[in-house]
Amino acid sequence: MSDRQNPRWTDDVAAEEDERRQKTAELGALKERVEMLESELAAMGAPRGGFHGYYTAYYATSGFMLGMFGACTSLLFNIVGSLLVSRGGAEEQHPLRLIQIYLTFPLGERALHMQSGLALAVGCCLYIATGMLMGMLFHLFLTRYTAGDSFVKRFAIVSVLSLAVWIVSFYGILSWLQPLLFHGRWIVDLIPPWVAAATHLVFGWTMVLVYPWGLYVPYQVESDK
Repeated sequence: MSDRQNPRWTDDVAAEEDERRQKTAELGALKERVEMLESELAAMGAPRGGFHGYYTAYYATSGFMLGMFGACTSLLFNIVGSLLVSRGGAEEQHPLRLIQIYLTFPLGERALHMQSGLALAVGCCLYIATGMLMGMLFHLFLTRYTAGDSFVKRFAIVSVLSLAVWIVSFYGILSWLQPLLFHGRWIVDLIPPWVAAATHLVFGWTMVLVYPWGLYVPYQVESDK
């Protein structure tokens, strides 16, 4: 008896044909589903590429971190300046003279006689922490009002802003607040105006240099690129 007359062979062929029809029908349904999804995607708008607008929280956080660079740079500037002044034949002074003077705000006149120890280390940390707070304000100002400006214009604006911060903080606040609280005006009287101005300028200029590091770039999905 031939294979075509074998009932088992006939059943196998019928089962194979039935399975083929099922898979063909399933494939057709999947193609229809794909076409429907493609048409729905085409009708949808383009996906949004992330946050749009002014990201205040991001710029405040990044400015807080970038302010550390400005504070460290200005502190290093003062340390080197103190060493150069001492080598130039003038009266020898402590490399952290600026920190000694700033510590008179919480500690009074005795801070001027501190030569080493934990107090000066804490003073350096407070100086950097203050710079981080100022960096937050500087970066918020720069990103809000100078985002589309050139480097030269931003540099000039920050120079004016730094000098304004020095004048207001020294002569508008500390000149009367420190005598009121600690009975002395050491910060205003002992820091030469040019040193105070240069310190604030170095801080501001550093913030301009690190400004690109704190810019927010929205994430873009592949279809937006």
